[in-house]
Amino acid sequence: MKILILAGGSGTRLWPLSRAHYPKQFLKLRGGKSLLRLTAERFLPTAGFEDMVVMTSGEYRFFVSAEFEQCKHVILEPASRNTAPAIALGVKYCLEKMGCTRDDVVLITPSDHLIEPQDAFTEAIMAAEQAAKAGYIATFGVEPTRPETGYGYVKCEKQREPGKPWMKALRFAEKPDEETAKRYLAEGGYYWNSGMFAFTLGTMLDEMQERTPAITARLAPSYDEILADYENMPNISIDYAVMEKSQRVVTIPLAADWNDIGSWDSIYDVLDKDERGNAIEGDVISIDSKDTLVMGSNRLIATLGLEDCLVIDTDDALLVSRRGETQKVKDVVKILCDKKRKEAVEHTTGIRPWGQYTILSEGTRHKIKRITVLPGCRISLQMHHHRSEHWVVVCGTAKVVVGDEDRFVHENESVYVPKSTKHRLENPGKVLLEIIEVQNGEYVEEDDIIRFDDLYGR
Repeated sequence: MKILILAGGSGTRLWPLSRAHYPKQFLKLRGGKSLLRLTAERFLPTAGFEDMVVMTSGEYRFFVSAEFEQCKHVILEPASRNTAPAIALGVKYCLEKMGCTRDDVVLITPSDHLIEPQDAFTEAIMAAEQAAKAGYIATFGVEPTRPETGYGYVKCEKQREPGKPWMKALRFAEKPDEETAKRYLAEGGYYWNSGMFAFTLGTMLDEMQERTPAITARLAPSYDEILADYENMPNISIDYAVMEKSQRVVTIPLAADWNDIGSWDSIYDVLDKDERGNAIEGDVISIDSKDTLVMGSNRLIATLGLEDCLVIDTDDALLVSRRGETQKVKDVVKILCDKKRKEAVEHTTGIRPWGQYTILSEGTRHKIKRITVLPGCRISLQMHHHRSEHWVVVCGTAKVVVGDEDRFVHENESVYVPKSTKHRLENPGKVLLEIIEVQNGEYVEEDDIIRFDDLYGR
């Protein structure tokens, strides 16, 4: 079985922790592992890392390599064209690059879910593989526990097929309003649509040919040619393109705790809680608060008498809300985007293939950063037209290039980089290199950079 992991989403509903340049699939919410990493490890009882393919944006390729170093198959989507073209591209990759045949089973999964226990999930995977080999497209349905308006639903026959671990799927339903969700719960036979499904490559190709010929017509050339023309693919979800039209869809009931981490309310549900129902992360003093989520970063938070609330604190943004209202977070992000506020896109900490930086202070003519460079890594050979830089080494040893000069800089030593001067910073040692960078000039934004040579192909 091949596992195709979709990891290109932006996760705006978990703002301010998740942002366009640091989406939720890379957040470490449990055990110090990202949601992407946890997704991959869930499939290890039935597939090896070599059988997994991660589909993501080119912008996130270094996040994937950092969180999932064993993955040898990564597809970088040139444009965002929704899930049907993405899956079609993944199917072509499996056939051409991995040597698969039409009879091989592929399982599609998002990269930002939590599912427990492992045994129940593995059992469902094996049932889905059986259904796929029988010619079906097998979805995973989660029995609803509440009238949830944030999930799509699939209506199924109430009886399983004789001797089979699946039920025929009758229809798919979009995210309902509250009254409709209550009716689904009362009627029974409705399951939350988990967004995971399995099929043989031949079955999916046949269904796409019948349902979406505009996509399959573009699968005739080679994989590389498809990739080059990918932005011209139709923008359509797999649900609209295939699942809602196909007569070959069955549902595997997933008898496990499933959470798609789609909102701060769902984060609260999966976190450990104290005796008063509070889920607390970070440096927090809580007095007389109840059933509240508090997540801090670098500063002390004190809560007094809060109930059914959430407080999410980051270096540059604070979200305070009542629980149950967090689906509206996306409206906040839209306002930020409309106003072109950088808080919608990036954190004060930026992740790079060589390490990371954190903005400590900034003004109209200055910016101060803490930069860490991983052992053996280096930034690009670059130049800035509008700013000078002053580097002070805090920890480790730096190898620096400034103009024609090439030298080592040690702890408590510094180097000055004038405007319009080629420069490079490298960590030649075996421990983390940490420096403080002071930028000064008439323009200190990230786009004032000209690269002459880059180890990471940027």
